[in-house]
Amino acid sequence: MFESLSQRLSSAFGALRGARELSEKNVEEGLRAVRTALLEADVHFQVARDFTQRVRDRVLGEEQIKGVEAGQQFVHACHEELVALMGPEDAKLSLGGSPSIVLLAGLQGAGKTTTCAKLAKLLRDRHGARPCMVAADVKRPAAVEQLRVLGRRLDIPVFHEEGVDPPELCARGVAFAKLKGCDVVLLDTAGRLHVDDELMKEVGEIARRTKPTDQVLVVDAMTGQDAVRSAQEFHDRLSLSGLVLTKLDGDARGGAALSLKAVTGCPVLFIGTGEKLEDLDAFSAERMAGRILGMGDVVGLVETAQEKIDEDEARASVEKLVMGQFTLQDMLGQLRMIQKLGPMKKVMGMLPGMGGLVDKLDVDDNHIKRMEALFTSMTPRERLGLDDLSMSRRRRIARGAGRDVSAINELLKSYKGMKQMMKQMGKMGLGAKMGGKAKRAALEGMSGETLAPGAAGGGGGLLGGLFGGGGGGGAGAGMDMPGMGDMDPSQLFGGGGPRPMGSSATRKSGSKRKQKQKQKRKKGKRR
Repeated sequence: MFESLSQRLSSAFGALRGARELSEKNVEEGLRAVRTALLEADVHFQVARDFTQRVRDRVLGEEQIKGVEAGQQFVHACHEELVALMGPEDAKLSLGGSPSIVLLAGLQGAGKTTTCAKLAKLLRDRHGARPCMVAADVKRPAAVEQLRVLGRRLDIPVFHEEGVDPPELCARGVAFAKLKGCDVVLLDTAGRLHVDDELMKEVGEIARRTKPTDQVLVVDAMTGQDAVRSAQEFHDRLSLSGLVLTKLDGDARGGAALSLKAVTGCPVLFIGTGEKLEDLDAFSAERMAGRILGMGDVVGLVETAQEKIDEDEARASVEKLVMGQFTLQDMLGQLRMIQKLGPMKKVMGMLPGMGGLVDKLDVDDNHIKRMEALFTSMTPRERLGLDDLSMSRRRRIARGAGRDVSAINELLKSYKGMKQMMKQMGKMGLGAKMGGKAKRAALEGMSGETLAPGAAGGGGGLLGGLFGGGGGGGAGAGMDMPGMGDMDPSQLFGGGGPRPMGSSATRKSGSKRKQKQKQKRKKGKRR
């Protein structure tokens, strides 16, 4: 959702690109563009004004660092102030009671019930808690049944009684959780408008009866400026301890996420990044600032990979890569690993230098599924390369996947290009002239670096291999790899797959040169 803001900020920084030093004139020009970008992204005008003022004071008060461009120093100042604006970095739930009670409040349609289940799953899986959910939303039809269904799916107890007012219901829910031995109670209250005085009094009464250790406001990030006003109203009634931003995978402009903490003083604790129950992540101000400024979130990408990709499977993939034994079966395995990371736009947005380019790339998640259908239409021998894919076999594979023959031809073209790419990365990672034993010995020393992008001393890791490893994983590294020629990042995931190395003119000239050399050798033999 920050893609449009990232693009605007990138163009704003362009005014300072190439400048030798920071002067009051070019800093003011850059700040004017940054302020316009923030206001267009729906950031509160007071927050945008204070932010640019702090950046001005920081930039003009610092000495020019030798060897650092003026534009980069300006971007660094913006990054530091964004982190301060959205921080602190270590904000978390207190969870200090016995049991700990977390009250979830928010406007209608903000996603409180789903967030309640997501938070229960996160606390259980990552923190070893024993949560219990209380269905106190008696206003919305089927809200109680929705929470019960989610509780059965997660195997987490849900408390509810009919004919009881919400404050009494929540108090009984806390007593029920104590009997069940639960150490965290999540209160799912009814959605309300901040202008509805009766319902606001009700949530205040719930807080008085249950004495929650944490009072969390669930905010729809697509609400815009109204999210700031409603958050301030809830904070005045409840003394909020934190915020949860939902629907960050939407196409909103993202200004509310930057404004909420500055206006309410409450830190953002979690962000909802999708509809699945595992799509709730702890908020990191530094990572979010990096993504907004187009620096990516490599740490978050690696954590996602470590959580969702089997390490032994990834290690075997790296070994095949380095040893040059890459088959269609391996390509299918890599595609399935990529699918586990989530939507491609989300993954590519976490890569350095790709934040503002994702919209411009032809990234299609359905293309991977169509490719997988072609793979599964092959026999195991065909995927391992033991049987030649003749035209009759290609027609059979295409029919089995419901595609044209051109689709299987395009897949094989992509496979050849990807195989060549893997060979190039294997050379970069472990040296072009190493023997098989030396490569295996080097692989044995790569433990722990399998999933890390750009792992030093290794083959770049699985993610490094797919997304531009083999070098440093710093900001701006992106997809730039020596020997990759005309590679377009979108072609790893979009239509057509990766291009073969080099241009067609280069390949033609190379073949003509070989023909001339053969003719010269033949003439020499005749003489």
